[in-house]
Amino acid sequence: MADNLPCEFDVVVIGTGLPESIVAAACARIGQSVLHLDSRNYYGGNWASFSFSGLLSWIKENQQKTDTSDECEDWRKLILDNEEVISLSKKDKTIQNVEDFCFGDQDSAKDVEEAGALSKLPVFGAAEAEGVAEESEKDCPPTESADTESREPEKAADTEPASAAEGKDEEITPENEGSRSTALGDSTLDLGKAEDASSEISAPEPKRITYSQIVREGRRFNIDLVSKLLYSRGLLIDLLIKSNVSRYAEFKNATRILAFRDGKVEQVPCSRADVFNSRQLTMVEKRMLMKFLTFCLEYEQHPDEYQDYESSTFAQFLRTRKLTPSLQHFILHSIAMVSETDCSTLEGLQATKKFLQCLGRYGNTPFLFPLYGQGEIPQCFCRMCAVFGGIYCLRHPVQCLVVDKGSGRCKAIVDHFGQRISAKYFIVEDSYLSDSVCTNVHYRQISRAVLITDRSVLNTDSEQQVSILTVPPMEVGKPAVCVIELCSSTMTCMKDTYLVHLTCPSTNTAREDLEPAVQKLFNLNTEKETENEELEKPKVLWAVYFNMRDSSGIDKSSYNSLPLNVYVCSGPDSALGNDCAVKQAETIFREMFPTEEFCPPSPNPEDIIYDEDGIAPEEAGLSNSPETKPDTSVEEGSSEGSAALKKEDNED
Repeated sequence: MADNLPCEFDVVVIGTGLPESIVAAACARIGQSVLHLDSRNYYGGNWASFSFSGLLSWIKENQQKTDTSDECEDWRKLILDNEEVISLSKKDKTIQNVEDFCFGDQDSAKDVEEAGALSKLPVFGAAEAEGVAEESEKDCPPTESADTESREPEKAADTEPASAAEGKDEEITPENEGSRSTALGDSTLDLGKAEDASSEISAPEPKRITYSQIVREGRRFNIDLVSKLLYSRGLLIDLLIKSNVSRYAEFKNATRILAFRDGKVEQVPCSRADVFNSRQLTMVEKRMLMKFLTFCLEYEQHPDEYQDYESSTFAQFLRTRKLTPSLQHFILHSIAMVSETDCSTLEGLQATKKFLQCLGRYGNTPFLFPLYGQGEIPQCFCRMCAVFGGIYCLRHPVQCLVVDKGSGRCKAIVDHFGQRISAKYFIVEDSYLSDSVCTNVHYRQISRAVLITDRSVLNTDSEQQVSILTVPPMEVGKPAVCVIELCSSTMTCMKDTYLVHLTCPSTNTAREDLEPAVQKLFNLNTEKETENEELEKPKVLWAVYFNMRDSSGIDKSSYNSLPLNVYVCSGPDSALGNDCAVKQAETIFREMFPTEEFCPPSPNPEDIIYDEDGIAPEEAGLSNSPETKPDTSVEEGSSEGSAALKKEDNED
């Protein structure tokens, strides 16, 4: 029950998104007592991953937008005369304009009944089919998304955060065994080998995938709310390795950088080997490209070559470098991945250099993608926090923050169950703040779309690949669209399908922003008779569009009357990487504990020293029991790889 929770902690964290989870892990690692709460029944907030049925439930919830506030005011009896309250919001307003559609082949009534439906599914409005998904999983019940009950606090030694994505307990079969990736940190790893070994030659005709198949195989999907990749030399990868959190996850290379030009999708040569092996570039273009990329790696040493163009855009600067139009397009949209109209020359050079510096660390591309989806990353840090004594409670709403009128500091929270819990520091996800606190805050929006398709946007002999594609603006004033295509070996979609994420800064609703790009790349026609041009495109089987609030970059002073010991974490931003979340988490941690190290390495299980009294306090919970070590091969591989990689980096 809730009244079994301790009444006092060092740190209370509300929300389980990526920055909150990193802060919670960092605090627990240095010995602070941490209570980590979330009113949702899954980890990750807007960083979460869902099975297909879980996503249908999420869609239905956000389309209805019901208010879960409790009219009971008994909790106010806990507030003293010299205290005031800052009420927290019970309604999540970060998701808007949710629209979902089913374009896939409709089953016969009999087929749909076999999938668990009582009647035939509509072509549009797949969210209404939630019952189908629930019934279809009765015979194979999913992993509970919240093993940690909201009313029963749990410590790391007893349990670990469960996956909101569900289905991570997938049986290893000959079909998927080759797709499992080497854990992050192995200095000798080649993530591409497993991909090549498991790749299959694409059939002339893709298999017919029906909606009931998607429902029945719903647990094979791990669908991210936010679409990002990890730069191999980015802040998040460095933090995963430094903290040893990398032992809890596995990763796969993003093996293809694609470009959309003249109505066609083509692969972009990025590394030296790609450039010289490319058949789409002439020898003159290869020399031009290599010369320019070499310049970008050391552009600071040659300011005379770009300082006259610092007030120009990067696109204008590229035109002065005697590059062909195709090379300019590749560099601008697929390597630097910046705006043609808004990006300055210096910003473009910095982005190009960052891309090039990330090449070669874990393969021939600069990006990694976590198996089972981005939602795994917050859970990895939650697991680290739990291992060091953090207590986790999902389905646990918080009514208010209690503020002392004299000192102006936050003293406690009052939860939905009427318990008052005191702490020294409070971290709150932005979505929990009420409108009265955020009256002066101006939010941006992100447009998102998630598609399930029947084949890749670029068919090759090797189909099991993770691809990133930037679609240039369709109209003046519109943003470019970032497209990330995931194959089944990423454990995010069922076999013979692809999961496609589209993202851009919002100018209108998500559907208005992204549908033009979807129509350029995919076949949305549900009729049998289509033009040859449409037949060549991948067919969209199912799609959802939604707008997500971007609260990144907002100064704390913009929020009204927040106490000094209350810190706000933002939701996902529109950038491809995760640097913003890591910087925010580290900044908050250093403000609270300026003399402590941020996320020091946690000991490997094999390094634990046992004495007569048992495990040392710092190592409590790091047993080799199944509860704390669900996948020995993952953890051992990751740990050894991390150590090897750190040694390699030190030598460099």
